[in-house]
Amino acid sequence: MSRTPRIDTKLNRRKFVAASSSVLITAAASTAFAAPAIRTSKTKATNETVIGEGDYQYKADHDFCQLPSKFKWQTTHNVAVDSNDNLYVIHEGHRHLKDHPSIFVFDAAGKFIRAFGSQFQGGGHGIEVRNEGGEEFLYVAAYQGIKSFAKMTLKGDILWYQRAPMESGVYKDGEALATEAGWDRKSFLPTNFAFLENGGFLLADGYGTYFIHEFDKDGKWVRCFGGPGKEPGQFHLSHGLWVDRRDGKTPSLYVTDRSRNKVQILDMDGKHMETLSGFGKPANFDTQGDLMLVPELLGMVTILDKENNPVAKLGDGRARLDEVEKLREKPDQWTDGQFVHPHDACFGNDGSIFVAEWVKTGRVTKLTKV
Repeated sequence: MSRTPRIDTKLNRRKFVAASSSVLITAAASTAFAAPAIRTSKTKATNETVIGEGDYQYKADHDFCQLPSKFKWQTTHNVAVDSNDNLYVIHEGHRHLKDHPSIFVFDAAGKFIRAFGSQFQGGGHGIEVRNEGGEEFLYVAAYQGIKSFAKMTLKGDILWYQRAPMESGVYKDGEALATEAGWDRKSFLPTNFAFLENGGFLLADGYGTYFIHEFDKDGKWVRCFGGPGKEPGQFHLSHGLWVDRRDGKTPSLYVTDRSRNKVQILDMDGKHMETLSGFGKPANFDTQGDLMLVPELLGMVTILDKENNPVAKLGDGRARLDEVEKLREKPDQWTDGQFVHPHDACFGNDGSIFVAEWVKTGRVTKLTKV
């Protein structure tokens, strides 16, 4: 069953360069949801930029994270928050800077706490915080020539580290030892995680095979499903995934079919249930209460209600993408209150929203509820 949110059918197209590679991806601009009109304004008292409308208005701080001068962002990718309101940011980095960390940690005020993860430098991509029996851990995925995923402590100690699951039978010979990206459907280029009630987890091979792998609580491979194709339950860039456990709903798996501008909803066995259309390169998810965040590479973050109706479009910057070529490389032309390429978004414990963007210099924005 395919369910399309209320959308305007006009489409724009443009090309943008995939992160730190020469691969060109043709991007179809997001169609406009019939949600409340976008508003960007400055409050009279503070001159702060406010975006959103109605019950979904936020103050936008595009410079929330105070990174020490000895470190440099390079294409920020994902964000996650722990129970103490600390923010974890992973950026892609450069492979030749082997001692430069790929993961940075900031406190609730945006002050730098620590950095680690140099082993992911050059491919840092996915990061999630997971509570396991009262203790929190990081799950990290790296693509490009790094081709790995790991479980870590919040301080950066590696608990286990893995490469391509060759037992799945979907990879070319030697892929578990490969050090080159190999942008094809037999390569391992993992992107994001989702967590299971039994302690196991799912890992999307979003840039590689397009399969979704299931692992048990000890990190042992169980099975895979999905893969490339045009049939429901198959993907063309299965970049982000999330288990939807919002109250009153049967748990289901949301997967971004990014290059098709769609979200596919599967049951927990991996069977297709529903398709949501009308996004602009959806990249990942997060939920809090009845709400779901969907960061879209083409210039905005959408909030869905429990019935998957769009209730807000935040920071809509699609027009600027059409006006300015390679806007991701030109921070002097970015507009306050508008996004360029949201790649991940997550809720803070207080309902604020953190957005990491796929831009050359890196950018992490905090949206504080008005």
